Amino acid sequence: MHDITPDAIVIGIDTHKNVHVAVEINGLGARLATASFPVTSEGYHQVAAWATGHGAVAAFGIEGTGSYGAGLTRALTAMDVRVIEVGRVNRQLRRRHGKTDTVDAESAARAVLAGDADGKPEFGDGIVEMIRHLKIARDTAIKARTQAMVTLKNLLVNAPQALCERFIGIIGKMTLVRQLAALRPDMPVSTTASAKMALRALEHRWLMLDAEIKEHEGVLEQLVRARAPALMEAPGVSTGTIADMLVVLGDNPQRIRSEAGFAKLCGVCPVPASSGKTSRHRLNRGGNHRADAALYRVALVRIRHNPPTRDYI
Repeated sequence: MHDITPDAIVIGIDTHKNVHVAVEINGLGARLATASFPVTSEGYHQVAAWATGHGAVAAFGIEGTGSYGAGLTRALTAMDVRVIEVGRVNRQLRRRHGKTDTVDAESAARAVLAGDADGKPEFGDGIVEMIRHLKIARDTAIKARTQAMVTLKNLLVNAPQALCERFIGIIGKMTLVRQLAALRPDMPVSTTASAKMALRALEHRWLMLDAEIKEHEGVLEQLVRARAPALMEAPGVSTGTIADMLVVLGDNPQRIRSEAGFAKLCGVCPVPASSGKTSRHRLNRGGNHRADAALYRVALVRIRHNPPTRDYI
């Protein structure tokens, strides 16, 4: 970073679940101090107080601002401290210098000093963070509901013949669930009774998860409509897709300075792969894969059902 003077301080922090490790370097790259702090509100204030002990702090470079470092990032941002998101430590440096928390924290500070890290972290204190919470709950519930139905059908296939034949030919998940709800299992004194009991339990689980998913989707639609009303009217775009994109942007989308930067964040920009006389590009294998998948779904839906998109293709 060219705006860091030789007497300024850069702090690198390696974040963990219970303890954060910090290293202080000056603008010339000399290590000044190292310390560790608890992951608590008091610990965050201790980090800020300790950092100013050797001079004016130019920036904090934090690894894991979206996970273990989220609380510290929010606390420092609230103190009007400059926070820079640092990616993973360079593997070549790690092989050369080994791996310790102090080494990782110092690498984060040096990445900020060299200008290799300049990304602004997402803010997790607004409506988008609320959307992220509910999206996680919805997505995990969908996975559990799918697993419950798969298990139910597998159990039904291997059930005693009389019980299996009772449900052969039923089409539709809800119809099958309603039929299974009519089962009245007795004490498991036979394989038929135990199969009935297991099927009834899986049916209850599926219904419970289905109700939970619908509740999450209703609240998500309200939040997404409030945050991005124009996108809700766009063809081929669903509530889940918009939620995925909003989570990628965060509560401070101004940190992404251009459409090209957004494309790179989503992993949909071409990457140069030229050598010698060959000049070509390849697909980007990086970026946020959930955002990439969301854009892919939008493209497929619009190619099939949106005439202007079909004309463009």
